[in-house]
Amino acid sequence: MTETQYLDVLIQSQKKKLLLLNKISVLNTKQRKLLEQEEMDPEEFEANVNEKDTLVAEIVQLDAGFDEVYARLKAVIETNRSLYSDQLQTMQDLIRQIMAKDVAIRAEESRNYTLAQKKFSKIKQQVRQVKTSSKMVGQYYRNMMGLQNGDSHFMDNKK
Repeated sequence: MTETQYLDVLIQSQKKKLLLLNKISVLNTKQRKLLEQEEMDPEEFEANVNEKDTLVAEIVQLDAGFDEVYARLKAVIETNRSLYSDQLQTMQDLIRQIMAKDVAIRAEESRNYTLAQKKFSKIKQQVRQVKTSSKMVGQYYRNMMGLQNGDSHFMDNKK
């Protein structure tokens, strides 16, 4: 492959990364909506998180490939910068877009993390309330069953 072809591969890699970041952004919006629902579907939430994990893994793989190809071209590019100026400009524009999208996604993730903490805290509180209510019902039931066996607290057992 020629240097121009390698640069085209790098540009395609960056375009794909931007596409994947856009998909993550859409998933973040869906995740926020799920977290804001009063009754969240845990399976849907888990599917959302798993899909984002898959996309992040693809991005990591793209970045590794980009770094590898760029390492091969770095010396040639620096020597003949003017020869590849159009492709380099395209790459720089894509990198700017990627960085802006990355910042936006990090902000979305931070907001979703805060929402998730609140949601899970609320769920924990509900679980505690159910456990407490269940315990009280059990005690009430045991007390009522104990009174039915004829042992009244008010009967005199002396003869």
